[in-house]
Amino acid sequence: MTHYYEGFPQSDRDEKIKMVNVDELEERVKKVMPEGAYYYIASGAENEWTWRNNTAAFNHFQIVPRALTEMADPQTDTDFMGMHLKTPIMIAPIACHGIAHKDAEVATQKGAAMAGALFSSSTYANKSVEEIAAAAPEAPRFFQLYLSKDWNFNQMVFDAIKKAGYQGIFLTVDALVSGYREANLRTNFTYPVPLDFFKRYLGAKGKGQSVAQMYASSAQKIGPEDVKRIKKESGLPVFVKGVMCAEDAFGAGADGIYVTNHGGREVDGAPATIDVLPEIAQAVNHRVPIIFDSGVRRGSHIFKALALGADIVGIGRPYLYGLALGGAHGVASVIEQLNDELKIDMQLTGCKTIDDVKHAKLTHIAYTADNLPSNTDPSRRKEYPVTDENQVKQTDAVSGASKLEGKPAPEPETDTTTGASVR
Repeated sequence: MTHYYEGFPQSDRDEKIKMVNVDELEERVKKVMPEGAYYYIASGAENEWTWRNNTAAFNHFQIVPRALTEMADPQTDTDFMGMHLKTPIMIAPIACHGIAHKDAEVATQKGAAMAGALFSSSTYANKSVEEIAAAAPEAPRFFQLYLSKDWNFNQMVFDAIKKAGYQGIFLTVDALVSGYREANLRTNFTYPVPLDFFKRYLGAKGKGQSVAQMYASSAQKIGPEDVKRIKKESGLPVFVKGVMCAEDAFGAGADGIYVTNHGGREVDGAPATIDVLPEIAQAVNHRVPIIFDSGVRRGSHIFKALALGADIVGIGRPYLYGLALGGAHGVASVIEQLNDELKIDMQLTGCKTIDDVKHAKLTHIAYTADNLPSNTDPSRRKEYPVTDENQVKQTDAVSGASKLEGKPAPEPETDTTTGASVR
């Protein structure tokens, strides 16, 4: 069955997912998710060069297998910021989980808790922080902050997350404006489900707006003094999220560093995150914890990031595909798949613990990268599948998605200007 929010189709599944790897979920999810929502998740900025190379660049580092280590039964549990976790894999913050599932961030939190993973939610979440916390009261969770120009809004957020038991803040500093995301423009994507903090503070605002419009409400000027003020007014540890060079690793008094390029969704042409991690880790020199994300699709990617200096490794798009295909159990399935792959690499390198992985030996080989057009470019874009589950039931000016009014889905026509399918 499919749930509808004002005509927008939302998955209501809750089941374990069988998979060979998490990559295969990206194609499977198209059958249950509208085109605009899918490309909001799946795409990157401009030509998607950085988006592709975030994953490809893991091949620049090679794991050195070890023999005769007399080691068996590797353990993936780890401690982080006073929290004991079953895995170093983290649910990285992404806005608007309601485009993937009717239970949105509540289901994602439940799935993370099942797998013993750290969860983080966005300022642009559909569900309230109170609902999310109630879904798994004992589970660890952080909050990703898009700092507002309005400090009354910021204080409302601080009060709510602290009362709900959130244990820290990821301050996003790499998305002061939205990257040029062509897929969103081609599908006319706007947020189809209300975002809780905007709904409670501004009424209906937060629904029917584009990504760029939402970002415009955030602060475009953020500096070290803002970090200090957030720490003081929230009373919580603050990680600076969006660090991509060693020069930015210190100076703001942050409690931790979050190395990410926003999954290739902001500056296209930026280096892959894994390529800059070693220099940043060397500069940090264990003085504060490091979180890493962008491009993670394999257990070997998690292994390499840990070996190069990360303490926790975030995943993004794959868990949203899992959410759409299986709800809370789908999210847990994605984490468990990656965790199982990680254990194999640990076994074959003689790493009994996550601390051992952090001291594992890697080698490095230089590379050249591609310069292909975006996957959403008309020259490469595949026709999007039309199913009963992924179609809007009625005209929906909010989401801009195609519609289905109790009739068979029409054959898509081609827009001669963009090459995109139209209804």
